[in-house]
Amino acid sequence: MALVVAVVGMPGCGKGELAAVVSAAGLPVFSMGDMIRAEVESRGLEGDPMVFGRVAQELRDEFGYGVLAERLAPLVDAATKEHPLVLIEGMRGTDERDVFLEHWTDGFRVVAIVADADVRFRRISSRGRAEDGDRLSFDARDQRESTWGVSELMVLADWTLDNSSDLDTFKNVSETWLKTVLPSD
Repeated sequence: MALVVAVVGMPGCGKGELAAVVSAAGLPVFSMGDMIRAEVESRGLEGDPMVFGRVAQELRDEFGYGVLAERLAPLVDAATKEHPLVLIEGMRGTDERDVFLEHWTDGFRVVAIVADADVRFRRISSRGRAEDGDRLSFDARDQRESTWGVSELMVLADWTLDNSSDLDTFKNVSETWLKTVLPSD
C-alpha cells in the first residue's frame, strides 16, 4: 500500500523545497497551490496576492473547504498504483485533511515545515511569485491561512521539519526524512 503524505506550513516555509527533493527521487508530487494558480489563470485574472487569496476563498466558499482535496484525490489515487509514496504539497485546512483521512485512512500522514516569519518573508521576497507581495500582504496571507486551519494542522502533524537554516541544510533534512518514511519493499 502506498503512503500519501501532505505537506503543511505557512507561506515561504519550504514546502516547494521538500517537494523538489521528493520529485528528484522519482516520486509524484501534487501541488495544491498550483491548483489555485491554474484556477486564477482559467478565470483570466491577473495574479497578485489579493487575487490568489480571493480565488482560494471563493472556491472554498462555493464548494466547501475540502474542494481542492476532493478534486485532487482521484489524481493521487492513480499515482499510488505505481509509486510507494505520493506527496501533496500545500495542504491548507482541516477540511482538506479530513477528506484525505477519509480517502486513505491509515495510508495518510502529514509533515509540517516550520520557519520563523521573518525568515519566510525574506525567502518569498526573492522567489518572484505573483501571489507573494509585500510584508502587509504576507501577514494578511498568514492570517487567512491560519483561519483555514494551517496552524492546527502543523501541531497535529506526524513529522515536523525545521527550515530555519540555509537551503543545503534543509535539503539534507528533507532527504533524510524521505529515507525514513519511504515504505520498504
